[in-house]
Amino acid sequence: MSVISVACKPEQKSLATGDQILAMLAALASPHRLRILAALHANGRNYVSRLAREIGISRPLLHLHLQKLQEAGLVASRLELSGDGKALNYFEVNDFRLDLTPTVVAEAVQTLAVASIKFD
Repeated sequence: MSVISVACKPEQKSLATGDQILAMLAALASPHRLRILAALHANGRNYVSRLAREIGISRPLLHLHLQKLQEAGLVASRLELSGDGKALNYFEVNDFRLDLTPTVVAEAVQTLAVASIKFD
């Protein structure tokens, strides 16, 4: 399980890059994804079909949200075989902490990839 952390004290250095922080914030900006994280945190690892039933969304929509959470490093998946030989993709929450301060933001900006900088 990977740990993503962003420092909250000025003397600490951020472990996440600006692009990682943007990905985490984008992933957390959805009520569906927050509910998915909450369910996985409360109930532990789960496979897609059961998680979709518990949350009350379709499997295709859940897959899209889980992919975004996985790309941001907030969840991990592992393919396992059930007793009857079916492949089940289990998801679980990665340990993460996101504390943003002006100092962390200033450090993160220095690590942004050019492609991720967009102007309105």
